[in-house]
This record gives sequence, structure tokens and C-alpha cells, in this order.
Amino acid sequence: MIFNYIEILFTIPNLIAIASGTVLGTMMGAMPGLTGTLAVAILIPTTFSMDPVMGLAMMGGSYSGSMYGGSIASILMSTPGTPAALCTSFEGYPLTRKGRAGIALKVSAVSSFWGGIISTAVLLIFAPILAYFALNFGPPEYFLLAIMGLASIVMFAKGNMIKGLLSGFIGLAISLIGTDPISGSLRYTGGFLELYEGLDFMAPLIGMFSIAQMLTLAGEKTIAKGVGDAKAVIKKEKMPKGLVKPITLGSFMGTGIGILPGAGATISAFLAYQTQRQISKKKHEFGKGSLEGIAAAESSNNAVTGGSLIPLLTLGIPGNTTSAALMGGLIIQGLIPGPELFTRYADVTYPFILSLFVANVVFLMVGLFFAPQLAKVSLIPTSLLIPVVCMFSVIGTYAIQNSLFDVGVMIIFALLGYFLSKYGFSMGALVLGLILGPIAEKGFAQGILMGKGSYSIFVTRPTSIVLIAITVILIVSSYFTAPEMDPTEESAI
Repeated sequence: MIFNYIEILFTIPNLIAIASGTVLGTMMGAMPGLTGTLAVAILIPTTFSMDPVMGLAMMGGSYSGSMYGGSIASILMSTPGTPAALCTSFEGYPLTRKGRAGIALKVSAVSSFWGGIISTAVLLIFAPILAYFALNFGPPEYFLLAIMGLASIVMFAKGNMIKGLLSGFIGLAISLIGTDPISGSLRYTGGFLELYEGLDFMAPLIGMFSIAQMLTLAGEKTIAKGVGDAKAVIKKEKMPKGLVKPITLGSFMGTGIGILPGAGATISAFLAYQTQRQISKKKHEFGKGSLEGIAAAESSNNAVTGGSLIPLLTLGIPGNTTSAALMGGLIIQGLIPGPELFTRYADVTYPFILSLFVANVVFLMVGLFFAPQLAKVSLIPTSLLIPVVCMFSVIGTYAIQNSLFDVGVMIIFALLGYFLSKYGFSMGALVLGLILGPIAEKGFAQGILMGKGSYSIFVTRPTSIVLIAITVILIVSSYFTAPEMDPTEESAI
């Protein structure tokens, strides 16, 4: 039976569609602000007249490519192309500064490939079974899942606990801007209509990790030089050993979290990165350029691709915003997500799933072939690099919502990030609070309503108990095992 679906998929037009979609997604993911959601949305109108298999394969390739593409700018310029690539910048950019951008890009491509392959295999084999697992997650579980992610603040705070925790609280405070999800009252909007729906975290993210980094480079005395060493960048390094465990950890963690609607690749990447940092035998490398950190984060955020399609295809519940856009593509093709996709429309659904395997191979080839060329970006003199990165950051921020207000927000957070990092505050903890704050607040408020005012709902449900236990383990183990970091290392994060 599976060979029939392979025969349907493996035609020249379909393979060209997958390759073009994957390359487009990779390019979009590499540009700050242009996420996978936008990449898929752009392709939807072009698939109107296409065969359903070809149209879905192209959009699926774009989805996979965009998740990998986010790591490119993170490694080369400390500018996360997507929020999920933030952890990659923690380790990738320090390697670029050391002239090892090539190996960082290679590890990213290979890890992303295996994360995508494993999650797609799980999607192909276990989709109907795992979809019902996602239904057990309600608001209390989402609140505790967000708290589990926020436990990473303890990791970032190690070395300067007060400043690290303050950074996390600043992020949580900023996340409160907007409309209260329960009462509907406005909070900290300052009368700006653009803030009524809250602060989109991409603009602050680009400001704090792109423009702020360029401000730091502008203050260095070696501004006329590139950030890498030519011989080191061009030199071909073999894939290092010892990455099987972080890739496996990230792949299965990303697949599991991807199944949960609304959890997303950002939470997955942070949890995988944090977990790998705690169990690694090379803890001293984290924050300075750890290949294990890149492997765990990249395999995890790419594994979300297959995981997020499980509830989408079987239950019609999008796992994240990109799969929601993909759902629009399904509906346009006359395919309603649900059990019938695996029975009545199996000749479309299974070729689509198989196309994700091909897409992962395509971006692996792109990543490995172009890694040496991309790595040469680190040889560009910073006097030229700074204005170029700033220009792309402004364009990317504006493109998110076609809003100059977002550009202003980005500039404010760039200055905030520059001064906070200069004085030893943790940007990782701040962004973590900013991203996970709304998820935690919404889950807590809805959980209280479900429990009719009782807090017991958070500690009596079986899944909740498991999440609490994992969170406690993460906090305790992080405190006792995370390496000490001096202020200069912390500021880089």
C-alpha cells in the first residue's frame, strides 16, 4: 500500500514543487520576522489550480524549510529568523565569533534533518493514536507546561541569581501589556491602539538579539574586521561525535510538545536546550558555543513540524500558527481535517506526509552544500555588516504586520536589551518570560474558571501531577548542576 503512495508522490512536477517550497521556506525562515506562517500563507494562492498532492507538498516543504532556515541568521548574525531559533543563537553566534560558523551550520542542518525525519515517521505511524493524547491537555496542563518552560529562568539566572530572576520578571511584566484575557480590561497600553491585543514578541526579539548585538559590535575597537577567521571559516570540519543523544532527545521532545495545540516550537526548543544543558558532560561549553546545545535545540524545533500535524490532520486542531495556515490550504483543496483524511482521502494524505521526508532531505542538501558559502558572512567587516543587519531587521519587523509602530517597539527593545545585557542581565530569561507569560496567564485564568475558583484542579489531574514533578526536577537539577557563568558570558546570552 505504501508503495502506491510513493508512486503518486514521486513524479517530476511533485518533486519540483517540494524542492521549490522548501527553498522558499528556508529563505523566508532565515530573514528576521518572516516566519514559516508567512511562507505557507504566501504559497496558498499559488496552489489553487494545482493538484492537491502537489499543492500540499509545496506548502509542507515550505513549513519544513522555514523551521530550519531560522537557524541560519541565528548562527551568523545572532538574529533569530524565527522565535524557535533563539536558543540556537545562544550557541551558534559565539561559534561564528570564533570562526567556526561552518561547523555550526552543518550541525544545525543535520540536527534539523533528523528532528524532521523522526517526527514525520511518528506522524506516519502513530498519528490517530497520539491525537487523542493531545485532547487530555486542558488549560491547567498548559499553565503547568508554561511554568515548566519558565523553570529555564533558573538556568539563565545561574551565576547572578538576582539579575537573572529580575530579567525573567521584566519579561513577564512586559507580557501583561494588552487586554486581560478574562475581564477584558486594558493593561499598560498607554492609550496606544496597537497594544490592545498585546505586544507581538517578534519585534522585541529582533530588537534585543539583532540590533542590540550590532550596537555591541559598534562599540568594539576592531570594528573594521570581520568576526571570523578566514582559514577557520573555510576549513571543512567533520561532524563531531557525541551528538546522537542531544539529537534524539530534541527530536522526541519536539514531537511530543508539537502534538499539543498551541505549545509550539519555541517552548520545545527551550526545554530541549535546558534539558541537554543539565545532562551534558560538557556544561562548560554552553553559552560559549556548544554544538550539543545547537543539536538539541534545532532537532527539537524541527521535530515540532511533524508533531503539530498530528492533531491537525486527525482532529482538525492546528498545533501552531503555521499548521493553522496549512489547514487553510487543506480546506481550499476541499479536504476537511479529520479521520476521513486517512481513509477516504488517503491517496492525498499519505503522499503529503511522505513529501515531508523529501523536504527534509532537500533542506539538508541545501544546508550542507551552502554552509561554507554562508559561513563566509562572518568574514564581512563589521563596519559593513552592522548597517546591513540593521536594515534587514527593520524591514523584517515592518513586514510582520506592515506597522511602523512595531519598528519603534523594536528600537526601544534594542536599547533596553543593549543596556540590560551590558550590566549583566539575562536576555534569555527576559525573552522566556515575554513568550511564555501569556500562555501561563491564559491557562491559569481558564483553569481557575474550570475549577470554579479552586486551585486543586492544578494538582489533582494525572497529567498535571506529571508536569509538576518534571518541573520540580528541572528546577532542582538546574540549581545543582548548571555551571557558573561570569557576567561577560551571561551578557552574551
